[in-house]
Amino acid sequence: MRKHQIENAAYEVATQIRTVEDSIDTTLSEIAELQSRMMRVNAVAHVGPAPIHSALEELSAAFSSLIAARGSIVGCHTQLVEAKEKVPGLRTTSFGDEGQCPPPSAQVELRVVA
Repeated sequence: MRKHQIENAAYEVATQIRTVEDSIDTTLSEIAELQSRMMRVNAVAHVGPAPIHSALEELSAAFSSLIAARGSIVGCHTQLVEAKEKVPGLRTTSFGDEGQCPPPSAQVELRVVA
């Protein structure tokens, strides 16, 4: 019973960290698209660079902060991978040829073995 609870809790954490990573990547893409649209509108309006410069600086700061957050989440993921090796019942003895982490499509078939 306890082993099953540990496996379920670990699976929920693994699923959530993937969701957070994907969300950050999506947000980074959306920010890049926003910047592109702002530049396009500015070019079409023929108003010069000054009117949107402050907005671009703010957007750049948000982008940089999100890049830093992404790095922190990647670091958290790395620490979780290391931590699971210290939890009885979560140690991976074999996973196959997929590398360190299974791709998001394999999450449904993720099995914990130890």
